Amino acid sequence: MTELSGIHHVKIPVADLDRSRDWYTTVLGLRVAIEFAEDRVLHGLALVDPAGTLSLALRLDPARAAGLAGFDLVALRVPTRDAVQGWSRRLTEIGQPHGGVVTGHDGGSVLIGLHDPDGIEIRLYAD
Repeated sequence: MTELSGIHHVKIPVADLDRSRDWYTTVLGLRVAIEFAEDRVLHGLALVDPAGTLSLALRLDPARAAGLAGFDLVALRVPTRDAVQGWSRRLTEIGQPHGGVVTGHDGGSVLIGLHDPDGIEIRLYAD
């Protein structure tokens, strides 16, 4: 049988790569692993978390980024419910607006209302 084993990466459209690089590295603590250039112009970035368990790609595409503003595109897994609370405290400490922690549909903890520079919502979720 043919199998799937998870998600390799999620690609997020952005209007400004430098601004988004700063946000994803500062707010989420990701680091740039690869830069993608076409005709010597930077068009995308691959980002990873320190543990190497999460991979996000940013792709320069202002129109698509604008179309996704306000949409909760992805929920990133957080190891524990306490860790979601920790994220809430950390984001508040660095002045990053968010909507707080709510109970998810299976009783998990979800940090909502965290928006990247293009207004795309990134949720943090623990079962």
